[in-house]
Amino acid sequence: MKAGVEATQTRVLVVEDTREFREMIAEQLSREGFRVDAAADGSTAVEFARANGPDVIVLDLGLPDMDGVEVCRQIRTFSQAYVVMLTGRDDEVDKLVGLSVGADDYMTKPFSPRELVARVRAMLRRPRPSSNGPSERRFGDLTIDPGAREVRVGGERLNLTRIEFDLLDALSERPRLVFSRAQLLERIWGENWYGDDHVVDVHVSSLRRKIGDDLQSPRYIRTVRGVGYRLADGGSD
Repeated sequence: MKAGVEATQTRVLVVEDTREFREMIAEQLSREGFRVDAAADGSTAVEFARANGPDVIVLDLGLPDMDGVEVCRQIRTFSQAYVVMLTGRDDEVDKLVGLSVGADDYMTKPFSPRELVARVRAMLRRPRPSSNGPSERRFGDLTIDPGAREVRVGGERLNLTRIEFDLLDALSERPRLVFSRAQLLERIWGENWYGDDHVVDVHVSSLRRKIGDDLQSPRYIRTVRGVGYRLADGGSD
């Protein structure tokens, strides 16, 4: 496959402690035209990300010095690079915790390197956040400022990931309108998204925790069974 412009201009950092696996991922990405760097541990990855500003980070959860969740948390203090978390444990808690600190996607080992490339390409097709936007939207104690990309609950500013904010932004644009998972995937992950639509549920769960939405009696984000999600107008029905 001939590398496109998006690949040749994209720098990917692969963080994986197993050499064979690290080299396999790096080789596949390089073959597709990406500029690839590699790190075998978390501290090296953080230092490299701070100094070189990669566009995408492929990050293993189980690293020898600090786990991928902590690496992602540290990187998120200075970078908005796309992060794909890799895990050898098919455990929902691992996925949810990883995404809640700013990972954009996850993949469970073993997986095809070509699938990883497809995921990376899909993320790169997402529209970047715009600095211009409408005025604040208020739903009870919840305030969303699309222009500043800020969310507050009861006046307290929340630390949301890029995906969490984009989900809330989409839902709040048209409150009470039900968005299907497919619609949210197309809008936030891009029409060429390649992966499981369950990733939407994982991010929504993390978002609900951060805005203090009780799953048993949610004030803001409502689940419409068999369809998707909507935002309750005014924080109540």
